Amino acid sequence: MNFEDIPWKDVVVDTRDWTAFKDGYPVTEGHLLFVPKVKTWDNLAKCYKAAYDWGYDWVQKGYCDAYNIGQNIGEQAGQTVMWPHVHLIPRRNGDMADPRGGVRHVIPEKGNYRKDIDKQIELQKKHMNGSYTTEEIVEATESILNEKF
Repeated sequence: MNFEDIPWKDVVVDTRDWTAFKDGYPVTEGHLLFVPKVKTWDNLAKCYKAAYDWGYDWVQKGYCDAYNIGQNIGEQAGQTVMWPHVHLIPRRNGDMADPRGGVRHVIPEKGNYRKDIDKQIELQKKHMNGSYTTEEIVEATESILNEKF
């Protein structure tokens, strides 16, 4: 694949080394792709720098509250266009119920790692108070038996 073969056409900015396009399937309003014209580490680094600078500028100007920058590398990571490109995804208060975990949400059940920590804290509190429910005692017993056998 060559730069000329990429599917994105909605150009936002075109420079000597990279072009920024509107994402065809935006996660949020303003989702951009920074695409190097030549597959080199130098040009890809320039895409990351541009995405970071744009995101920072957007936050300073109030366009968004925060932003994610990322890249999918390989089919198993979700890459569908096999040309390097960097995503800039503006984030706004309320665009997600609990954004903790950020990019960890690429695997939904791993996104909010705090849920497991919060559950452990709750169980520790119950242990201290001796206030387990019957279901929790049965679940813990089954878990122990499954580990041993």
